[in-house]
Amino acid sequence: MRLVSSCVEAVRGTPARVLVNDRLDVALAAGAHGVHLRADSFSARRARACVPSPFLIGQSVHSIAEATTAADEGATDYLVFGTVFETGSKPGRAAVGVEGLARVAEATRLPVLAIGGITTGRIGEVMAAGACGVAGISLFDRPGRVP
Repeated sequence: MRLVSSCVEAVRGTPARVLVNDRLDVALAAGAHGVHLRADSFSARRARACVPSPFLIGQSVHSIAEATTAADEGATDYLVFGTVFETGSKPGRAAVGVEGLARVAEATRLPVLAIGGITTGRIGEVMAAGACGVAGISLFDRPGRVP
């Protein structure tokens, strides 16, 4: 919670927003701007009932069905979809490619961020497939290295 509080304070007065991964309690206690829910977490509708406006709620999805369910529920602000490309952070998870990303982006009105094997060289490709942005672990895991 101290880390999140420090991050919230660091971005005060800027357009940056701090979202906490799957810990609604920490996000609320630290004054974060939102929470990102795992695909197997509690529902966004349940979270929405507990948060002030304009609190952001994002959700990870791995299929068109999960994406359309999240959109139809009406409580989610954005989706993170993947695994787009093979990645060491999710070993054994099949990559769906930019074709799978394009199908999900087309199937929902919610903004979709791509995740999974995202490198600086692939950003243009995922944006062309309909993503509105990217999320990445390996993009940030080693300072000074550009994947």
